[in-house]
Amino acid sequence: MKFNFFLKTVIVGIVILLFASCDRDFNEIGSGIVGDEHYGMNKYISNVVAYNQALGPVQSNNLPINQFGYYNNPVFGKTTASYVTQLELAVPNPTFYDQANVVVDSVYLYVPYYSTFLSTDTDSGDSTYELDSIQGNSNIKLSIYESNKFLETYDYTNGPQQLQKYYSNQQTQFESEGMIAGNRLNNDNGSIYDAAATNDHSQNDEFSFNSKQIKLYKEAAHTNVAERKAPGMFINLDKNFFRNKIVNAPSGKLYNNNVFKNYFRGLYFKVEAAASSPNQGTLAMMNFARGTITMIYHDKTSDTDATVIRKTLTLNFAGNTVNFLENDNNLPGYVTPNPIIGDDNLYLKGGNGSMAIIDLFGGKKNDDLNPELKDMRDHNWLINEASLTFYIDKTKLGTSAPEPNRIYLYDLTHNRPLADFFVDATTSSSTKFNKYIHGGILLDDNSQVVKVADGTRGTKYKIRITNHIRNLVKFGGSAATADSTNVRLGLVVTESISTVNRANLQSTFTTTNSANPDGTLISKYVPVMSVVNPLGTVLYGSTPNVPSDKRLQLEIYYTKPD
Repeated sequence: MKFNFFLKTVIVGIVILLFASCDRDFNEIGSGIVGDEHYGMNKYISNVVAYNQALGPVQSNNLPINQFGYYNNPVFGKTTASYVTQLELAVPNPTFYDQANVVVDSVYLYVPYYSTFLSTDTDSGDSTYELDSIQGNSNIKLSIYESNKFLETYDYTNGPQQLQKYYSNQQTQFESEGMIAGNRLNNDNGSIYDAAATNDHSQNDEFSFNSKQIKLYKEAAHTNVAERKAPGMFINLDKNFFRNKIVNAPSGKLYNNNVFKNYFRGLYFKVEAAASSPNQGTLAMMNFARGTITMIYHDKTSDTDATVIRKTLTLNFAGNTVNFLENDNNLPGYVTPNPIIGDDNLYLKGGNGSMAIIDLFGGKKNDDLNPELKDMRDHNWLINEASLTFYIDKTKLGTSAPEPNRIYLYDLTHNRPLADFFVDATTSSSTKFNKYIHGGILLDDNSQVVKVADGTRGTKYKIRITNHIRNLVKFGGSAATADSTNVRLGLVVTESISTVNRANLQSTFTTTNSANPDGTLISKYVPVMSVVNPLGTVLYGSTPNVPSDKRLQLEIYYTKPD
């Protein structure tokens, strides 16, 4: 009986411990399990070579998230991000029973922002939100046009099975080909937040990203709320245009969405600097796929019922898209990288920006002529941890440039994640911080995760590549039955580490390390989640000019068998 009681007590204790462990967030786990303590282990420092690489125009069609707006980064310069998208009928082949007398009451566009719900006022019913993934707080100029550019799905010039690629620098080309059709559609100068406000231009020339809840009213007096929406881009569009385009569409043009997308080729969201804010604006991350256009109109009930009733027609943001990115870059120096000794600073910038290339162990092959790796194999090192710590150059980055939450290190030779990415199954409440043992998350001096939303500044990024180094030691050398290549590594900013798809570069780049002349690398890809991220950072590089406590080096903690 005593044994059964003891056994039950132990089991209950284990269950409680498991539940307590599962309830920890990644900050606690990160500091408790993945700390910097390496008691009883040997430490080895290996020099690396890290240098910059400009990317140029990047493939930017059908991205999972889009940059949108205008922003002047104090370090990296101005970015203007515009957007073009196809549309689809939510219900194809709609019927208008009395076409000549249909009255279109209003047409509005709605795309929700990334936001966090905070609270609801019990008296008014109004909710408050905090916007996420947004930089700056000044107005931009927004013009929405009908697009006359058909966005192809397949690149028929290179074969029927080749998907079409559009690039971030094709805005001027598309406009010269007649993409803008007609006048601006967001020509309403009223306000959705104040019924009495007119000529405020908040939906066009002085557009702003507002965190207020959107309220739709039952009547023009704006007294009874019919519907509430989370903060988003809410814009009244020209109802006469939509009456002519939709209600008066030629026969068959609304039959299905394949026909419709060739008839109404989509919308073009053109962004420019606002007259009131020529040197600064706001740049947001947008998921336009959640967008809709709603046309409210009155028509007969049916062919047999002449009663006029209120109806709605919905267009979804669906089909092919292109994100245009114009950069006025302040830092041209990284266009001439030094792959031999590396660069003093590493400039990482999302979009059509820049990345860093990293060579471990002098860029040499993983064979018996690589003295460092051969010594590890000969002495049977057991790799306990291997990591790269990237320190932020606070002097060059300053205190006003926004910092990316995360950077991503990957196998640039094969354009795929490292082994450590695949073995790390850790998760957090936000998918942006999954695989936190592998790391790359913005940290402070105490190796705690920085909450960028609170205005806290970071100090470093630490990325663990323990399994990658273990594979080099285990499978390298001339006598090995399998070979693990000492690949070049790529380093970029990322919006989410969970998505590892790649985007094409418009122009490939070539890089060669003098220690391995036959190791010339030609790369034509970049991680897609780097393309969608508008931010950048300045890191210390790997040259002797960098202070030793900030210099990029490979740290290896190991033990030797007795």
